[in-house]
Amino acid sequence: MDSFKGMPRSGYSSALLGLTPSPVSTKIIFMRRDQILQFLREHAISNSLFPPTTLKSAIHRMGFIQADPIRSPARAHDLILRHRVKGYRAGDLERNYASLDIEEDVLYAYGFLPRTIWRLLHPRNSTGLSSLEKKVLDTVGKFGVMHPREMEAHFGRKRVINNWGGYSKATTRALEALHYRGLLRIAKRENGIRLYEAARPSAEILPEADRLRELILAIAGILSPVPQRTLQANVARYRRLGNPRSTLTDLIHEEKLRHHTIDGITYLFPPLTVQKTASPRVRFLAPFDPLVWDRLRFEHFWGWPYRFEAYTPPAKRVRGYYAMPLLWNSQVIGWANAQVSAGSLNVEVGFVDKRPQNGAFDEELEKEMMRLKSFLGLTPTAS
Repeated sequence: MDSFKGMPRSGYSSALLGLTPSPVSTKIIFMRRDQILQFLREHAISNSLFPPTTLKSAIHRMGFIQADPIRSPARAHDLILRHRVKGYRAGDLERNYASLDIEEDVLYAYGFLPRTIWRLLHPRNSTGLSSLEKKVLDTVGKFGVMHPREMEAHFGRKRVINNWGGYSKATTRALEALHYRGLLRIAKRENGIRLYEAARPSAEILPEADRLRELILAIAGILSPVPQRTLQANVARYRRLGNPRSTLTDLIHEEKLRHHTIDGITYLFPPLTVQKTASPRVRFLAPFDPLVWDRLRFEHFWGWPYRFEAYTPPAKRVRGYYAMPLLWNSQVIGWANAQVSAGSLNVEVGFVDKRPQNGAFDEELEKEMMRLKSFLGLTPTAS
């Protein structure tokens, strides 16, 4: 069992999980608690915030980029990619979608992912289609790429209750259901609206057990280091492919995933060389950025609870409608709210404790604001 000076034995669960110390656990066994957390933070940062590259390379390296319709000051996938793609501008993903060899689908959330991972999700159940779904599928197959609005000419404007308690067009819900089943795919987007076309079945389908293993490894890699309880909760959706819990245990014993437990939280991660954070830099991170996505890990790593408050009543918001976590070097020390008004960017920052009192932070904060302006097309490119 792992043990650390000054830490209670109740904080370690490796023996209960039937695990033996991994090489990483052995390496850091004599570190102090603060050193271990710093090691894990740097692991998370070096895994996710790699040196900027091309758009296609960044997507394939990340493995998944979450999508969200809110634009404040840009959509989530654009805010995520701007830190990882050279010269990225808001909307570049949608403009280049057809050339990127990617799909839209649900992995652990809804977003964009390489086809190599997307193929692991399918086939999903394609039986038991409703009469409307069959007709919609036939119509898309006959006419090709279709905007949801075009379906009205064929099926009218009947509305149904959606997953959020509001109302959606019945044909839009049918398109979404057919897309989830893998019978339709997103051909492109126009102003954020998904256009659908018939999906081509994959020529090669892996056995279900292999698909489950690869999906677990993919999610663990994207969110690495990921709390075991988070990973288990998010791969439970793949029960149709096998037993996620026993498969995860096998991957740990095979050392496809390393593990380390601190403060009662077991972190899992694939083998990775951890690089220390380079020169100090300020970054405004999207609420769904993989670096801050898991709220359990966020609070453990950075010592304060971050909540997405866009759907919180204004009077109850603590940090703002679309507060973006503010990363300074290897610490998330606050948040930023950014809005565009009359062609100008307005940024308000808040801090968990005190604002850093040094010129280096002020300079880097100004640079990040300039980078955000460039990304939004409000000013010439800033380095």
